[in-house]
Amino acid sequence: MRFVIIGAGRVGLRTARVLRDEGHEVTLIEQDEAMIRRARSQEFPVVEGDGSREDVLEDAGITDADALGALTSDLNVNFTACMIANHYGCRTIMRIDEAYREGIYRKYADEVDEVIYPERLGAIGAKNALLGGTIRAIADIAPHLQVVELTVSNGAPVNGYTMGELQLPADATILAFGKRDQPLEIPNADLSLEDGDRLVVLADFDVLNEVRQLLVGETPDEAASNAGTDATSGTGGVN
Repeated sequence: MRFVIIGAGRVGLRTARVLRDEGHEVTLIEQDEAMIRRARSQEFPVVEGDGSREDVLEDAGITDADALGALTSDLNVNFTACMIANHYGCRTIMRIDEAYREGIYRKYADEVDEVIYPERLGAIGAKNALLGGTIRAIADIAPHLQVVELTVSNGAPVNGYTMGELQLPADATILAFGKRDQPLEIPNADLSLEDGDRLVVLADFDVLNEVRQLLVGETPDEAASNAGTDATSGTGGVN
């Protein structure tokens, strides 16, 4: 696949390296001379210019690209570039750096294919490392939704249930299930839940505490603490 990435800074260049390592073609757009030199020293093709200009995007190959990653720290540049790329039929990914407020997300989420917030993704990893054990946040889907992987504990209320007997809150859905030390797979109603089994759940933040209590065996206070104070305000459960 062919990708155009605007911004050769920390986020853009790392993304470009990952894509290239997987065999994809990547062209970067950048204005800063130091960043251009660094990207070219790593043998990336770089178009010098403003990524929110259509002629610059065309020079970078937007007409033949499969997707555009607008990954600069300038929200206006990113949004404008995505709108132009959309007219060329590209998948559009836009970076935001401002505080993760629901209003900002909703303003742009309907206009592009994906909105990413690198600092928040980093926070997910940091929180997982701090909490350890039975809870692992995987991704924020929207300001009020999160995908989490939960490990059933010996003291969990559902320990011993079958998947068919498991009843989660209405705003939570099981996406995958894995026995201890086994790969994740599509849930099977006849499989039993035992200590060490893992479930991947999509849940609204309003019910995430209840899901944790059921599957992990946390007390209400522990669930609220691990969810973070933002879980009750609707702005996200990973700080």
